Formats: sequence, structure tokens, C-alpha cells
Amino acid sequence: MPYALAAALLRALDAHHGPGLPALPLADACRELDLDGLAFLLAPGGRAGELLQAFGQHTTALEDLQLTQGQGPGVDAARTGTIVLVPDLTTLDPARWPGLPGPVLELGIRAVFAFPLRIGIIAVGVLTGHRTTPGPLNTGRLTSALVLADLLAQYLITRTATPAGADRLLDGTELHFAEVHQATGMLAAQLDLDCAQALARLRGYAYRHDRPLLDTARQLLAHRLRLDADDTPPGP
Repeated sequence: MPYALAAALLRALDAHHGPGLPALPLADACRELDLDGLAFLLAPGGRAGELLQAFGQHTTALEDLQLTQGQGPGVDAARTGTIVLVPDLTTLDPARWPGLPGPVLELGIRAVFAFPLRIGIIAVGVLTGHRTTPGPLNTGRLTSALVLADLLAQYLITRTATPAGADRLLDGTELHFAEVHQATGMLAAQLDLDCAQALARLRGYAYRHDRPLLDTARQLLAHRLRLDADDTPPGP
């Protein structure tokens, strides 16, 4: 049982009384779980995750790829509420997430493990870890990951029990993909689209041109990129 990791998480949560989130012990979690990176995303109701905290050199790039394509282990875990374990990306069925494994492998990532943050039918987020070497999680590390996910899910469900609580949870929290939201709003106004359509255009452009979604958003906000009304978003 991962008592040290659970204790570190509980200390961080118990010591925090203001708005926003405390800094989670993601580096300690990576050491405990033998991972090279770990992402914590808020995804209430199984919606697309919002990256709140990350540790590891390639973590943000992995989440950018999943957000751009709208598919991947973390997306599936958030949407279905089930654990998604991919111990070796090189042996993955290419039909599962078409177009995703290649770019992930180019990052040097060989294994991805995603754990939904949920209690019963209530889903609030996902933890997505990765390794640069292939191989499954052993029983002890899998147990540690499940305990970590369960403790964090209980905390989040308590904090987001009301709409005001959900807003307070994000107060003062730096969103990793805030510029994607800003660019989505800007594009929606320019092309007279709703935000879902605008995000699809933005994602489609990033995917078609093999560019990170965050970089595409920054280019748009800086007026170095313009998407026309006929820029239709292809699926991944």
C-alpha cells in the first residue's frame, strides 16, 4: 500500500484552504509509480479534460496531441470512466486511435497509463502517466496509482459539489491551455461560429499542418495566422 504517497497527497490537500488547487506531489508520484511524466486534468462529466498540473518533459506535448486529435488514453479514461493501460505503444492496434501513436512515439513515449478520477457515476477528471520505456505497471505500482486517483477524486468531488465550488476550484489556477480557449473565442467571433465549431476548426488546422494546438492558438492570437471560413476541420 503506498502509504508515503497517500500521506504526501493528503498533506498537500489538507494544508490548502483557499481557492484554486494546491501543488500536487506529481514528482513524488512519478517516482513511486516509475513514470517519466504525469498529468492531472479536470474533466467533469467525462468532458474534454482541462490540464491543470503536469510533471515531466513530454507531458504537456502528450496532452496537446490528445486535445488536438480528440482521442487517446486520457480522453477514453475521462469519457468512459475506465482505466486505460497501454504498456507498449509499438504493439497498439493502429485502428484504436488512428494517427495518434506515431506522433506520441516521436516524443519518445513508449507507454501510457490513464486513470479516471471518479466515485461511482460521478466523473471529475483523469490522471495520465507515461514512460519512455515500454512495460506494464506491476501490481504494487498499479495499486499506488489507484489509491492516488481515488483520494484525488474524493477531494475534487467534495470541492465541486456546487457550481460555485467548481468555479472556486479554478480561481487562481493557471490553465495550461488557456490560450487555446482564448483563440477559440477569437475565432468564433471572427467566423460567426459557436465555440465548439471554432475549436474544431482550430484543432483541424493544427492536425492538418502537424503543429501543436497550443502553438497554433498562440499564432492566431498574435495575428500571425488567419483561418478562413472555408478551413474545414478533417477528422484525425
